[in-house]
Order: sequence, then C-alpha cells, then structure tokens
Amino acid sequence: MEKRWVYKQEASEEVVTSLAESLKLSKTLASILCQRGICTFDEARTFFRPSLDHLHDPFLMKDMHFAVNRLTEALHLSEKIMVYGDYDVDGTTSVALMYGFLRNFTHQIEFYIPDRYKEGYGVSTDGINYAAEQGVGLIISLDCGIKSADKVAYANSLGIDFIICDHHLPDNDIPPAVAVLDPKQIDCPYPYKELSGCGVGFKLLQAFCLQNGVELEQLYSYLDLVVVSIASDIVPITGENRVLAYYGLQLLNGPQPMRPGIDALKELAGITSEIDINSIVFGFSPRINAAGRMGDAKNSVRMLLAQTKEDAFRMADIINESNKERRSKDSNITKEALQMIEEDDFLRNAHSTVLYKENWHKGVIGIVASRCIEKYYRPTIILTHSNGKASGSARSVHGFNVHSAIESCSDLLDQYGGHMYAAGLTLPIENIPAFRERFEQFVANSITDEQKCPQIEIDAGIQLSQITRNFFGIIKQMEPFGPGNMRPVFVSECVYDTGSLRVVGDSHLKLRLTQDGYAAFDAIAFGFGDLYHRISKGIPFDVCYTIEENIYRGNITLQLSIKDIRIK
Repeated sequence: MEKRWVYKQEASEEVVTSLAESLKLSKTLASILCQRGICTFDEARTFFRPSLDHLHDPFLMKDMHFAVNRLTEALHLSEKIMVYGDYDVDGTTSVALMYGFLRNFTHQIEFYIPDRYKEGYGVSTDGINYAAEQGVGLIISLDCGIKSADKVAYANSLGIDFIICDHHLPDNDIPPAVAVLDPKQIDCPYPYKELSGCGVGFKLLQAFCLQNGVELEQLYSYLDLVVVSIASDIVPITGENRVLAYYGLQLLNGPQPMRPGIDALKELAGITSEIDINSIVFGFSPRINAAGRMGDAKNSVRMLLAQTKEDAFRMADIINESNKERRSKDSNITKEALQMIEEDDFLRNAHSTVLYKENWHKGVIGIVASRCIEKYYRPTIILTHSNGKASGSARSVHGFNVHSAIESCSDLLDQYGGHMYAAGLTLPIENIPAFRERFEQFVANSITDEQKCPQIEIDAGIQLSQITRNFFGIIKQMEPFGPGNMRPVFVSECVYDTGSLRVVGDSHLKLRLTQDGYAAFDAIAFGFGDLYHRISKGIPFDVCYTIEENIYRGNITLQLSIKDIRIK
C-alpha cells in the first residue's frame, strides 16, 4: 500500500539557529527539538533532564483536598475500601498501584474488576451491590467512573461514597461523588491534561503522602506500574507523563530486583535487552490485556501484586495461556473478516468496512478491526453477537473522526461511545443493514483523499554521512519515545545497496546502504521482500527510516529501520 510522506512543519530559521548555538547541536537536531515544542535552552534542559521535582502539585487538581480528606478518614476509621478499576492495562495497573500502596496502611481493603462480558465497561450495578454486601464504605474508581453518574448516585443511596480517578472526557452530568479527579474537566485548573488513569491515581497517592507525611520514595517505587499504563494506554509522552515514564523505565531497568510480576512478564515476552516503551507495548500489554479479553482481569492484578516469584509466575502462566488463546482467535477471525471483504464486490470497493458475525469473540474484535485497516485502509467496524444485540468495536484512519460517523447513525443504536480513532457501539441486530448503509454514506461523503492513504510523518531529510555516534547519542537522549515524542523519522535520497541485499524471513529485506559512495549502513526493511529484484539491479531509491542500535554477539552497531522505500 502506497504511503504519503508528510514533512513536519519547521520552526523559523532564527529560532532553530539560536537553539542550535545554545545547545551546540546541528541545525537538524535543533529543528527536530523545535518541532516538539522545545525551542529554548531552558525548555531543552527540562526535556533532557527530567526530574521528579518537575511533577505538578497534586492539590492543583480539582477536588483533590476532598479526595485526600475522605481517604484519610476512611483509613483512620478502619473503614472498608474497595479499589475498582477497568479491565484493560491502564485499569489493572491503576488497581495494582492503589491497592498495593494502600494495603501498607490498612487491611480493610479489596479490589474489584468488572467482568467484560457480564458487566461491561465502567462502574457496574453488580460491583456496587457486591461492595454493599461486603460492608464497603468507600469506593475508589480508577480509569472509569466519570460517566457513571447514575451508578454513583445508586451507591450513595446504599451509604457508599465514591472517589473517582479518571482521565476520560466527562459528560455534562458529573457524578455525585465525594471527589471527582479528572484533569479533563472544564473547570479543573490542573496544568497537565494527558495523564493516564493510573497517573491520576498516582496523583491522589502523591497528595495523600504530602498531607500525611509519608515519604514519597515509598510511592515512587510504584512508578514501574505507572509507565506500563502510560505506554499501554497510548497517552502522550510529554510533560508530566514524560517524567513519570522516564523514572518508571529507570526502575524497570535499574539494579534493584524488578517486581516479581513484571519479571515474569519480561521472561514470558522474551525480552532480553533494555525495557523501553516498545517492549511494554508489544511485550507486556497484550499479555496483561488478554486476561480481561479472554478470562478474568483480576488475574492481571494478582500477578502485578504478587510478592514472590512463584506466585507471580503461576499467575503469569495463566495470563500467557489467555494470550495464546487471544492470538489464535485474533488470527482466525482476521482471516474470516478479510475473506468476507475480498469475496464481496461492494465491501472490497467501499469507503468503509462494517462486518458482523454472531460467533466472533467479543474480546478480540477491536484488534481485528485494526488488522483489517492494515489491509484496507479505511474506517472499520467489527460487530458480533452479545446479549441479544450486535456489539462492536470501531477503529479509524489518520485524520478521520469515526466517533462522529457513528454519532450520525445514533438513531439506529442503543448506545455508543469513544473518541476520534476508536469507539464502541451496541445496536439491534436487525438494524445492521441500515447502519452499514448509513455509515458508508457518511464516510463516503466526508473522508478526504489524503485520509484514504496512510501517511508517514518525516522529521528531516538528511545525508547518510550525517549519521554519527554523536548524532545518534542526542537522539537516544530524547527517549522515552511515544505519542507526542515519536522516534525521529528521516529521509535519505538516491541511496544504493552495496551488493549485500538478501531476503530474510518470509518477506524482509536486509540491505547495506550507501549514498554518494560514502557511509554504508546496515538496514532492515520488514515486509519489502517484493522489491528485491528491482533494488538488486542497482537502481537508486529514496528511503525513510529511523535509526536504531543493533546488538549482535555483543557488538553494538547503528542500523536503519526502513519504514518505506521509493524507487526512482
């Protein structure tokens, strides 16, 4: 599939030159920093030297005083507390953080994760009823609750108070909780709005420590859980998230033994090098998520809270089996979905994809929607049967608001929610044909030609000769990479393979690239094996790529990871 190369907007020459001179950097590197909003010496110093002192005062968050006072009261009175979280990675790490920290101060505490299929997302009536049966006086909800006004009111009627820690956009109807901690509330003055759900929980505990004289180092030992949530929930790694992620990764890669559950995850994922954001996203996240997708998300919390290696690996083995089942169903359903598209002229040529099959597993349909977009780049909804209705997950392409497209069909739906690039919906099965037609019409009338083509954002065009150890060293200091601070992507034009070209694996190219006869670099191009014969003829081509370290038999070399190739 052809991709658009889109160059990021450059800052003014004056600003770039000033930054380059003050930091003694090349203009290329200074320009990349400016693209990320780092345009002065002081901003660069803060960026390159993250400090826990840069964390904001938690009491700037609306309702924080109420939250800390109510939590402190519950602990003082030995009141029973329930920590309630969502079943995804952000939710389960949030619960592990809150429960793990607070059990140092009380034994009157338990945690609750709703069943994905019986209770659905968010605060559930079943969960509140269970809390009432157990004599719970305070529920702390994490990564959910901001849209549960009716459920919180019901809990209040049973004599149960709520503290909500959430990071999703609120509705107009704010729940009647003792405290609602969500920086995305319009009237919340907290200066950083992009915390994960676990991050909001962390701020509550930070405030608790400050008010009650608890050493913050005790809380900072949980930053490994916070960075897992940040990486997995795809929140921007900017500002406060960058500080939390930086120190969380230090904890994961430090000299002290890792949390047994994290250690077990690392071993099961086969991670042998330094843990970074990518290894969390592709190694940890699918396994933690699999527990909630295929079985019981409480197993993820139990693994993260395990205090012995034996307990951690026992729970990790259960989770790993769930992940194997998830991968099998994901693969099989993806094949079925793609076959449905390929065998239907309308579906193959449509501007959108809406598929339904009653026996598809609800836990993987969001993943399947993403897989379909990899082949057919367009807004996609995958539906399956659930409790007598059609329930689905939607995924979108760059720049297209799939939530708005679904909202245009709201009269056909029972419920829906989400954001620009991902959403969920439920509708009567008999409404599927009308919904598919209306959704397709909306997409066809509103999607642009640019949105139909995947794009690669380019940071800078460079010569291969510019790539040195020092150049890469500055890039490495820009870590951790993630949304809002992605690994820089470069373009080099008119490069050649030196003659070492070969196909590895099923369809990958291994190359050694040179430009103007200088600076040969090893390169790997995943999925570009079909270009072997054209490149082997010595034809010049342009490449876009990231620069990475390749470790082989103890030797560390720089390698280009090719994102796209354009042959002249």
